Amino acid sequence: MERYDILVIGPVSLDRNIDCQGNECREVGGAVVASGFAAARSGAHTAVFTKLNPADADVEQCFSDSGADVYWAPSTVTCSILNEYFTPNKEKRACTALGVCDPFRFEELPPVVTGIYHFAGLAYGDFDGSLFAQAAQKGRVAVDVQCLLRHVEPDHTMAFRDWAKKGEYLPYIDYLKTDAAEAEILTGLTDRPQAARLLHLWGAKEVIITHNTEVLVYAGETVHTCPIRARNLSGRTGRGDTAFAGYIAERQHSGVEQALLYCTALVSLKMETPGPFRGNRQDVLNYIREFYPEYTFEVDKISI
Repeated sequence: MERYDILVIGPVSLDRNIDCQGNECREVGGAVVASGFAAARSGAHTAVFTKLNPADADVEQCFSDSGADVYWAPSTVTCSILNEYFTPNKEKRACTALGVCDPFRFEELPPVVTGIYHFAGLAYGDFDGSLFAQAAQKGRVAVDVQCLLRHVEPDHTMAFRDWAKKGEYLPYIDYLKTDAAEAEILTGLTDRPQAARLLHLWGAKEVIITHNTEVLVYAGETVHTCPIRARNLSGRTGRGDTAFAGYIAERQHSGVEQALLYCTALVSLKMETPGPFRGNRQDVLNYIREFYPEYTFEVDKISI
């Protein structure tokens, strides 16, 4: 039976991205794509499991240069999202669901052994919380909370609402990722360190919160932050997914601070180019040396 460090699970999405100047870019994306590339190209032995209607896209082509092994199952509809950005930094956007993937079931997952089940969904309904409990019996669980908060409304707009079952299922999650807005929805707190501490108190073992200025990690002792230093934001789409996957991949053989530095440098580098991360681990280490000189004493700790 094949063994992996990380199995990334989630739907691919046929994305339509429109920037604040009206320029449109169409691409096959989704959290599973950004995360799968970031984890595999960071050196983790990675597999992805996705669902789509095979008439809409070639799944092997979606991940052809990712370095990850690909498993998939058919879905009646392929996920598709229209993202309209209203500011140059792409922090404000409206999302409209053009297609919703069939829900994922644990019995559909490939018969592999993995250290981490990374749930990278796009909308509420992709995963039921019981999936996390089932996965926790076999490995560690990583969850991007976006797919538990973002609901498709009757008019196909996407709105964020609190996760009703967070008290029940957060204790099953080893790595929880939110952005600042999602952390506020979950906790009612605008202070990111306080929100991270509360999510940890509720059961999540390591909490990662992304923001346009930094990435924050709290694992029960000290709140750690690292600044984002991207030189441009042309590749802003996939920021959180890339950071989260990079953190998980690095965390398997490094401490919290080293994993935070690696993932922040990774996402800073990725945001300078549209599409998923297509560099490699050495590129990230070189970026740290150039743009994080005050952290260079940490580079040797993450060069293993």
